[in-house]
Amino acid sequence: MRTVTASDPATVSAAKVATKLATEDATEDVGEHVDVEIRNVVIEEVVEEVVPMDRAHTIPTVESNPAAESAPGAMPAGDASTREAVLSSLLRHGELTAAELAKLLGVSVQAMRRHLRGLEVDGLVQASTTTQGPGRPSNRWQLTAKARARFPDGSEDFALGLLQSMAHALPAHTIEQLLTQQAHQKAAAYRAHIGPGPLQQRLQQLVELRRQEGFVAECSPDPEGQGWLMREFHCSVMRIAEQFPCVCDQELRLIRETFPDCQVDRVHWRLEKGHSCGFRLRPFAEAAHVEATQP
Repeated sequence: MRTVTASDPATVSAAKVATKLATEDATEDVGEHVDVEIRNVVIEEVVEEVVPMDRAHTIPTVESNPAAESAPGAMPAGDASTREAVLSSLLRHGELTAAELAKLLGVSVQAMRRHLRGLEVDGLVQASTTTQGPGRPSNRWQLTAKARARFPDGSEDFALGLLQSMAHALPAHTIEQLLTQQAHQKAAAYRAHIGPGPLQQRLQQLVELRRQEGFVAECSPDPEGQGWLMREFHCSVMRIAEQFPCVCDQELRLIRETFPDCQVDRVHWRLEKGHSCGFRLRPFAEAAHVEATQP
C-alpha cells in the first residue's frame, strides 16, 4: 500500500474527504449502507485526483453491502430500463426513499440517487422531506404529473364508448345540446385564463393551453392580411371526431365563444382534406371593413 507523508498532496486532500463525508446529501435518507458507499466513492475520487490509479492494484476500502449490487435482476447504472423501473416502482408504492428503491431494484443506493437526480432534472420525480424520529430527515420521492402522463391512458376509449352509447340511446339533437353546453363551459374557462389583451396575446395564450391539452398548435398573421390564423396539426380528439364529426362543430363554436369580439371561420378541416385544421380570426371591425371593400 502507498505510504502517505505530510508533504504528500493526498494529505491535503484528506480535508476534502472529511468535508464531502459531512455534507454529501445531508438531507437524504440513504439507508444503513450509504455512509459506506459514500466513503468508498469519495476515497476513490480523491486518490484518482492526486495520483492516477494503477488499475492493477486496489485501494482498500470499507466493504459495502454486496447483496444489493449482486441481487438477481440487477441492472447496470445508467441503463434506461432502470429509470423506467424507478417510475413504475413509484407508481405502485406512491413514495419511497432512495434506499428503499435501491433495495427493490437491486442496485446501490449511490447509483439510485444518481438516477433520481436525473429524473428530477427531467421533471419526472419530486422529493418531499420528512422527519421520523431522531437522525437525518428523509427525502421521500414521488411521481410528478408529467411522469404519470407517460403511462397509458384509456380516457379516449372511454369517451368514445360513452358517445357511442349516447348515440344509440339519445336523439341527435340531445347530443348536440350536450356538446354545445360543454363548449360554453370550456370557452368560459378559456376566457377566464386568457383574460383581456390584444388579439395576438390572447391567441398565443390559447395556443399554449391547447398544447397542454395534447394539440400541436400555432398561430401566425394571416398571409392575406385579414387577421390571424390558428392551425392545429395534431388533434387530441381526432379518433372521436372521425366517428362523430359533430365534435368538430363544437370546436368551431368553442373558438368563436372564446373570442366573442372576432369573426371566426374554419379555413382548413383535416377530416375533409389536408394535414391540419385551421381557423381565421378577425376582429369584427376589421372584418366589416374587409367585407365593405370587397366587390
